[in-house]
Amino acid sequence: MPLKVPLKVAVLASGRGSNLEALLEGAGEAYGVELVVSDRREARALAVAAGAGVRAVFADPKAHRGLADYNAALARLLEGEGIELVALAGYMRLVREELLRSFAGRIMNIHPSLLPAFPGADAQAQALVHGVKVSGCTVHFVDEGVDTGPIIGQRAVPVLEGDNAETLSARILEEEHVLYPRMVTLYALGKIVTIGRRVEVRT
Repeated sequence: MPLKVPLKVAVLASGRGSNLEALLEGAGEAYGVELVVSDRREARALAVAAGAGVRAVFADPKAHRGLADYNAALARLLEGEGIELVALAGYMRLVREELLRSFAGRIMNIHPSLLPAFPGADAQAQALVHGVKVSGCTVHFVDEGVDTGPIIGQRAVPVLEGDNAETLSARILEEEHVLYPRMVTLYALGKIVTIGRRVEVRT
């Protein structure tokens, strides 16, 4: 059954905000980006949000008593804004129980590999070290682990002769910018259904 649209989306970001830009460009009748939160005051993502007329918030981790307290504060902030879906976009902090509990099944992440291969940091470099011929990106729901949540969608990227981490990352990023807004749109339209660990995308 379709959700009430446009869906209110918040983006958590720590860096340059290129996936945030893609999500902003993909917004429309299905979803809107209502809030951008960063754990880094200097993150370009905050400037991207402000430039798009979206509320941008620096949430200082040092103002809280550890990661649990920080996640609880994020949950309160997001709930207070009526957020319905949380999208992680280059967010470099662990999402803990306090936030997961408030947004169970409603937190997405984009990762630069074909999960479950190469979770965690430096996924592109990991792929090159292992000599894989195909890499890519994955949108998944967030759970207690590191990149272990149910897989929603993936796009493949060939690994080319002479690739390094930078060139492979750039090509994967292009596919991330296509995949992420599409998966958020389908979620907003009620076309993504989770059954156990399996996610059905009903287009």
